[in-house]
Amino acid sequence: MNILFFLIPKSQVGYVMASDTFRQVAEKLDYLKYTAIPILDENGKYIDTVSEGDLFWFVKKHPNMTLKKSESVNILSVTRNRKYVAIRYDASMDELLSLAMSQNFVPVLDDHDIFMGIITRKAIIGYFAQGETSRQ
Repeated sequence: MNILFFLIPKSQVGYVMASDTFRQVAEKLDYLKYTAIPILDENGKYIDTVSEGDLFWFVKKHPNMTLKKSESVNILSVTRNRKYVAIRYDASMDELLSLAMSQNFVPVLDDHDIFMGIITRKAIIGYFAQGETSRQ
């Protein structure tokens, strides 16, 4: 099976840019009700993923952080405590499943490391659960 079957394209996925501020990312996470979001560079290449937990730990380490101050903190200065590994669009199903076991979603990249979208653990589980139901 081709992993692109599960792909949610970039046009339907929230993401932030490497130039965004802490506040912009926090606002976007809140608005989209995401717990983690991909970070892209100005060329659309995947850099990493930042999570609510990363923002929390940053604030905890910077007790004088205010909403106003967060407008001048670049998101790349926030330590990411977990690495979300991306895969290429032509990766195997086994590679996808291996990553999906430890990540809520798997970023998918093209041949030039350009972010294509994500594959969620929920989509994979839903597919296999539906298949199991149809076999009964």
